Amino acid sequence: MKEIKISDVISQMSLEEKIKLCSGAGFWTTEKMEQYQIPELFMCDGPHGLRKQEGAGDHLGLNASVKTTCFPTASLAASTFNQELIGEMGKAIGREAVHLGVNIVLGPGVNMKRNPLCGRNFEYYSEDPYLAGKLGSAWIQGVESQGVGTSLKHFALNNQETKRMTTDVLADERAKREYYLAPFEIAVKEGKPTTVMCAYNKVDGTYCSDNAWLLDQVLRKEWGFEGAVITDWGAMNDRNAAFRAGVELEMPGSMGFFDKKAAQAVRQGELDEKYIDRSVERLLKVIDKTTKERGTDPEVDLFEQDHELAQRIAGEGAVLLKNEDNILPLKELNHLTVIGSLAETPRYQGTGSSQVIPTRLVSTLEGLGQYNDQIDFAKGYWVEDKMDATLIEEAVKLAEKAEQVLLCIGLTEIYESEGFDRPHMKLPRNQLALLDAVAKVNQRIIVLLFGGSAVETDWDGQVKAILHMQLSGQAGGQAAADLLVGKINPSGRLAETYPFKYEDVINSSYYLETPKQGVYRESLYCGYRYFTSTGKRVRYPFGYGLSYTAFDCSDLEIKQEGYHVSVTLKVSNTGKTDGAEVVQIYVRPQTKGVFRPKRELKAFTKVYLKAGEERCVTLQLEERSFAVYNTSEKRWMVEAGDYDIEVGKNCEEIVLTKRITLKGETPVKSSCSEWYYTLDGIPDQDDFATLYGPYSLRDLPVKAVIQWKIRSWR
Repeated sequence: MKEIKISDVISQMSLEEKIKLCSGAGFWTTEKMEQYQIPELFMCDGPHGLRKQEGAGDHLGLNASVKTTCFPTASLAASTFNQELIGEMGKAIGREAVHLGVNIVLGPGVNMKRNPLCGRNFEYYSEDPYLAGKLGSAWIQGVESQGVGTSLKHFALNNQETKRMTTDVLADERAKREYYLAPFEIAVKEGKPTTVMCAYNKVDGTYCSDNAWLLDQVLRKEWGFEGAVITDWGAMNDRNAAFRAGVELEMPGSMGFFDKKAAQAVRQGELDEKYIDRSVERLLKVIDKTTKERGTDPEVDLFEQDHELAQRIAGEGAVLLKNEDNILPLKELNHLTVIGSLAETPRYQGTGSSQVIPTRLVSTLEGLGQYNDQIDFAKGYWVEDKMDATLIEEAVKLAEKAEQVLLCIGLTEIYESEGFDRPHMKLPRNQLALLDAVAKVNQRIIVLLFGGSAVETDWDGQVKAILHMQLSGQAGGQAAADLLVGKINPSGRLAETYPFKYEDVINSSYYLETPKQGVYRESLYCGYRYFTSTGKRVRYPFGYGLSYTAFDCSDLEIKQEGYHVSVTLKVSNTGKTDGAEVVQIYVRPQTKGVFRPKRELKAFTKVYLKAGEERCVTLQLEERSFAVYNTSEKRWMVEAGDYDIEVGKNCEEIVLTKRITLKGETPVKSSCSEWYYTLDGIPDQDDFATLYGPYSLRDLPVKAVIQWKIRSWR
């Protein structure tokens, strides 16, 4: 828009024009109104790369898109524990958006990984709200530094794919505030996204698109969000309620269906036109911002630079889970045999709306080929998970004579995707059969593991090493090779818990018990918050990851001024290899007041050290690092008493601790079921009712079914 007062433009527009501006013109575009000098906006998916469709549009990654850099997905990005690096990733995506004429990138996703079976977990950062919020903020700031808008998603409590368009989520207010909304709050306040995308589901009986408590009270009044709210594609439920709640833009539009109803409601006095004017004003500000302040079209080698960045992120986010007898790094590749289809046909991203057509793609075999182009290879299995004894037999024959085997296994795209949840946490059957067969003839197996979600690894006793590449983007094959030979020292740390088996997860027995209504009985106790609080062992804990060198933390010092706490310690690389350590600061309350997890991550940093080098690092804690949400008075508060400040290599391996005492409010025990203190067994509906209040398992109203059919038709 040119320099025209927005209020003057609004005063000139007819009611129908204003409503029309608030509805998508096409699948990815907003309305262009030349008579008011209002340009269109182009949006595209893009949490880990741009999915710009110039032909037929869709929201499931079915139709073609232009080639762009496919960066690692959020699950690997989170494992870097590196805000600066994720900011660089955002900046690179922003540069590509400028180059391709994209105004708003739809991302990042900071929904919590409530359950490891959620089919879209690869697109979300973590089971920890602080980590997700900080990395999401860094990504947003990077993209927006180029004058490109972002859309923080999916707001809110969108934690399953089954019945995702109609599920009614019931969660107690402390769980909402302290866990599920917390990463959005951090990202809104620190990242300042241009838009926020509302989710499909209901929260407490109201669709997110209609939810004034979420969109107006919390997002705007409490957090100070000043941008525009847009719907997920097809997530509009009631346009009149959405205008009142504060939804500015319906995407991709309803072909005038909702527009006519809104205009009629205004004329009949059912909807005040001020709500429409408010939405138009906010939307015009977004249009102005994302069309005027854009960066310059970058240099011609943009995609080559971004490929190198994608490789760096992949190398830094890969997690070394096991390294028995220091079999890694490989000293030479002359006697290495590679087995597994995923080495040849890489699984490098998730499936669905975030699916990117990469500018280049490097497989593991190609990456290793730069070190040795004579490596023996056997397919071993079909990606489609069909048993094939011949393929296994061929792989076993190679493994019998191999000095060491690199076995490439992991989740395939039929196991995890937007649109459905996983049936279990196991790897495909044909891959497990291959592993068993190879392990009988060779005891020097290195597993290169792929996948965007936690998996059961009850087979880890059969192998010497596990390097988890997750979904590492278009340059993951080169990064994997560099990690295996020691050119890169692994420094990734798990951003989610890997339990021994799915049944160990607290909500495993009722996660999809009633898909129409997600009842979050466990409250705050998700992921490591549950496992550390109960003392239940896991296979690999949150924050875990090995290195080719060793680190030591010492000399912990605490400086305290009110609720501001400065944590200083010395980190030393005591090994013979350069590397990076992730310093994790956990807070462990000793106040005996409201129920809460045993410990929670409240600060982190990544420290790069040469062999033998040591460095002092300082991290800051603030009031919210210790606060809980007072549900009766609707405010944050700090309980008076003792708090342990813990330095951990992961959430279970605490290496340094100092206790501080905070002044605050007298701790009072929560008036709820004892389960939330004892965590004994599985919480039932009656336990949850003591937190949430009376409720019943409701069926979907007829209206919701009709709306779902409309969305499906569109």
